[in-house]
Amino acid sequence: MDAKVTLHFNQDVIRRAKKFAASQNISLSRLTEFLYNKITTESYQSLEDLPVSDWVMQVAEGKAEYKRKSRKDLKKEFYEKKK
Repeated sequence: MDAKVTLHFNQDVIRRAKKFAASQNISLSRLTEFLYNKITTESYQSLEDLPVSDWVMQVAEGKAEYKRKSRKDLKKEFYEKKK
């Protein structure tokens, strides 16, 4: 069951987060839910324990490439393989 939450963020952070969520074909709400779920299901003792620094270092080494397919593309691919 979904619940509404009101959060306040820096306007630039929201702009970048919306752009990132759109590039992943998900809503900002689902991105936020995913991140909260990730940090609350692991046994992190502090913010420093989050694996964000490792991710930042990987991205800083070079351009990160994320290859994702839309649901429409996946469905089309599935049915084409069934033929």
